[in-house]
Amino acid sequence: MKWVTWDQATIAAIACLIAVFVLRQFSQNKVRSVIIAWCTELALISGLYTLWRLAMTLPLDHAPGAIERARQIDRLQQWFHIPTELSLQHFVLRYDWLARSTNAFYAVAHVPATIAFMIWLFWRHRDVYSRWRNSLAMLTAACLVIRYIRVAPPRFLPELGYVDLATRYGLSVYGPVGTGVSDQFAAMPSIHVGWAALVSLGIVAASTSKWRWVFMAHLVLTVYAVTATGNHWWLDSIAAVALLVVALFIDDKWLHALRMRSQPIDKTLTS
Repeated sequence: MKWVTWDQATIAAIACLIAVFVLRQFSQNKVRSVIIAWCTELALISGLYTLWRLAMTLPLDHAPGAIERARQIDRLQQWFHIPTELSLQHFVLRYDWLARSTNAFYAVAHVPATIAFMIWLFWRHRDVYSRWRNSLAMLTAACLVIRYIRVAPPRFLPELGYVDLATRYGLSVYGPVGTGVSDQFAAMPSIHVGWAALVSLGIVAASTSKWRWVFMAHLVLTVYAVTATGNHWWLDSIAAVALLVVALFIDDKWLHALRMRSQPIDKTLTS
């Protein structure tokens, strides 16, 4: 699977900023305002994506302590009497179709679901869009920082019985360690689960449809998929959701206040 490179994202951001500058030279109308809004947001997202891809290129192919930290997480979960991930993986491995579909969901659903959610939110619920965009940025940034504490996923511990479903069934999003867009020794926290939680909770919070709760299934399926494929520990998922809660809290308490202060005061209310 080929991803957009950091330099391609940079070019897209610059092109959008140029488009915004040119459009601002014309008289104001509805179409112009819509295009400027979309270009501005695309420039911001492309810029954030550029920073993310650059951070992922740092030389982190060596993993001192990653395996031992994975074993520590396993022991900690046992101490808390959290059911082992092995029971779920062994159940999935009983059925070839289930193992293949689980592996496919892990590889394919992650990014498209997040992109679709952000486009839907920007188009239909612009008033709350900034809250979820900011939370997405803070969550991703936190995951990038925490990844410097190297933690191996369960599939790197075959002596405990774990299996790498991607190796067995194909459709892997990872290449050799130290290559590819994803970091194989950054199991804690699970960015898959963090983004899925943002999508599911964001839809529930923004939508007024009686069917909105159905989209909580995306979070449930993602937690299931990352665990059954041997890519994450239960605690990786718990940590990701906790980081999202913190990001939403920061936006509600501080960023929202800053946005309100930046808005022009309605003179009719003060006259």
